[in-house]
Amino acid sequence: MKFRKKIIKILLCLSLVTILFSTNIFAEENKNLISTENDLITSQENSSVNQDISSNTDNNNQTKKQFYDTNEEKPDFTVFCNNAILVDTKTGKILYNKNIKDKKYPASTTKILTAILVLENCNLDDKVVVDYESIAIVPSGYTVAALQVGEELTVKQLLQMLLVPSANDAANVLAKHVAGSIDSFASMMNTKANEIGCEDSHFTNPSGVHDKDHYSTVYDFALLMDYCIKNPTFVELASLKSCIIPATNKYDQRVFTNTNEMHNIDTRDIPSNYYYPYLLCGKTGYTSQANNCLVTAAEKDGLKLICVVFDGLRTDEDLSAKFCDTKNLYEFGYNTYSVVKLREKDAIAKQIEISNATKDTRNLDLLINEDINVLTKQQSNINQVEPEFILNENIEAPIAKGDRLGTIIYNIEGIKYEAPLIAAHKVDKDNFWFFIFQMIIIGIIIYLIYKLLKSKKAKNTKNIRKVLYKS
Repeated sequence: MKFRKKIIKILLCLSLVTILFSTNIFAEENKNLISTENDLITSQENSSVNQDISSNTDNNNQTKKQFYDTNEEKPDFTVFCNNAILVDTKTGKILYNKNIKDKKYPASTTKILTAILVLENCNLDDKVVVDYESIAIVPSGYTVAALQVGEELTVKQLLQMLLVPSANDAANVLAKHVAGSIDSFASMMNTKANEIGCEDSHFTNPSGVHDKDHYSTVYDFALLMDYCIKNPTFVELASLKSCIIPATNKYDQRVFTNTNEMHNIDTRDIPSNYYYPYLLCGKTGYTSQANNCLVTAAEKDGLKLICVVFDGLRTDEDLSAKFCDTKNLYEFGYNTYSVVKLREKDAIAKQIEISNATKDTRNLDLLINEDINVLTKQQSNINQVEPEFILNENIEAPIAKGDRLGTIIYNIEGIKYEAPLIAAHKVDKDNFWFFIFQMIIIGIIIYLIYKLLKSKKAKNTKNIRKVLYKS
C-alpha cells in the first residue's frame, strides 16, 4: 500500500515537473527574444551616439583608407600641372589621375597636416606666446604674419594666419606649442601621415619651406585632405576668404586675404576668374622648387570630391595652371558623374523561409537597413544590376525584429556598395512537436497512475470478497 502511494506521488511530481519545464522553456525563449530586441535597440542607440561622437572628434581611430583607380576615361582638355588627382570621397574612386605617385615638394599645402594636428591636440582658446626661434628660422622671401617675440595670441588666431595668408612663422609657433620643438612636431606629422595611409611622404617641418627630404605625392595629399575635411573646424578655417586678427599686446590689428583665389566671389566672365562656387575649402602652396600646388575639396549635388595638383606654372593662355586645372577637373567630375540612390532604406531585398518557425512568422522579409547611394556615370543604367546576398549561417527562430541576418552587395563600375539586411518582423519558434512530446509524456504518466489506482481497487475488492466469504 505504502509503496503504491509513493509511486503515485512520484508520477504526479514527474507530471508537474514536465509542465513546469515546458513553461520555463517558453519563458526562456521569450526572455531571450526580448533580450535580443533590447540589445538591438541599445546597439542602434550606441551606434547613433558613436556616429555623433566620431563626427565631432579628432578621428584618431580612423583606419587607413585607399583610393581605387578603375581606369576611367580621360577628359578632353589639357591638365597643365605635372601631377593631378581627382577622387570621390565616398567610394575612394579615382576619377582622374596624372603621375599620382611621383614624389614632389608640397610647399605650403603641408599646412593642412599641421592644422589638423593642432586641432587634435589643442583647444582653440589656448593662449600661445610667440618665441624668437619660430620667427628667426623662416627663410627670407617666405610669407610671414609679422609675429613679434612675446606676442600673445590664441591657437585659433594662429590657425587663421596659418591657413588664410599661409604664414610660416605661425606654423612654427603652433608646432612648438604642440610638440615643444620643430623636430618633435615633424615626427608627429610623419606618424599621423602613416596612420592615415600615406606611403610616399616624409615631412621635416610644419610649413613646407623647401627641404630635399620634405616630399609627398598628390595621392597621399588626397588621403590627407580626405581625413582633414572630416573635422568641421578644419573646414571652417580652411574656407575663410579673409580674417581679421585684433590688436595684440605687441601689434596692431591685422587683416589677411586668402591666397586661394577660387574662394573669391567674382561675377566677371573672363578667363582669369578662378572663383568656384562649390568649393568647400583648400590650401595653396608655392616654392621655386615645388612650383604651384593646390589641394581642395568641393561638393555639389551630394557628390564630394577632392582635387590635388602639384608642380604647375602657367597655361598656354598664361593663366594659373593650379586654379584652371582644379576648376576644370571639378567640372569634368560633376558633368560626368552623379550620385544615384539605388535602393532606399527599409526596402524589401528578399524573402526567406525560417524552417523552425511558426506558420504565421515563417516567411521573413529582409529589409535594407540603410540607403544605398552609388557613384555612376551620368546616363548609366544601373537598375539592371543584380545584387549579391551574403546571409548568416544557420538562421533559425527565434529572431527579433531588426536582427541583422546578412548583407546585400552591388558591384557597380568596379566599386562595391553594401548594406546590412535586417529582419522585418520577429519570428517565433514552432514548439508543436515539443508540445506533442509533452502531451505523450503526461499521457503516459496519467495512464500509469490510472493503472495503479485500478490495480489498488481490484485488490481491495478481492480482499472484501475474502472477508465476506470467510464470514
